[in-house]
Amino acid sequence: MEIKDIEKSRLFLGMTAKELESCLRTLDAHEKTFEKDDIILHAGEQTSMIGMVLSGSVTIESNDVWGNCTVLSHVGKNQYFAETYALLGEVLLVDVRANKECTILFCSIRNLLDNSKKSSPWKEKLLKNILIISSQKNLILSGRSFHTSSKSCRGRLLSYLNATALQTGSREFDIPFNRQQLADYLNLERSNMSKELSHMKDEGLIEYRKSHFKLLDH
Repeated sequence: MEIKDIEKSRLFLGMTAKELESCLRTLDAHEKTFEKDDIILHAGEQTSMIGMVLSGSVTIESNDVWGNCTVLSHVGKNQYFAETYALLGEVLLVDVRANKECTILFCSIRNLLDNSKKSSPWKEKLLKNILIISSQKNLILSGRSFHTSSKSCRGRLLSYLNATALQTGSREFDIPFNRQQLADYLNLERSNMSKELSHMKDEGLIEYRKSHFKLLDH
């Protein structure tokens, strides 16, 4: 693990090189590599680790006992997962799955809230950064709720694509999901969603190829 590769990440922002080294050592930071579709964290378990994606990407999924899957979010390079579960010690209600081959940096953060532990100069910075990360996650999850509020397939697609255009600052962009993942994320049936995408393309609303989309003036 190269310190220079993570020192500017959101989680460790504002730390000096010495503070970062002390932080990583105290949090037992270590890397682990996963293959595509590996389950990194399982629902029903507990974790004390926050995960940072060093390469590849993961998806956060809700999988019920009847085999239904809902994709809640996509976590890409230099993004994080499980921070709230790790701090609170709550049982995981989601699975974290490798979207492709990926390398994850795990850091044990449970003891950050233990006031009996000796204070460290990096601790306040780390907690502040985790708060910001958690707030950003809340925005992402509230965005998904907004997209799925429409009762129509087209309404959900338009909401998601419009929000992605606003976030990227461009009407042409790549989305982080394949077709099945997008359908799961928007709570849609894949075949119906694909048909609606074709209709939207025929009507001149969008152009797309695989995960690349372009929004058109109508």
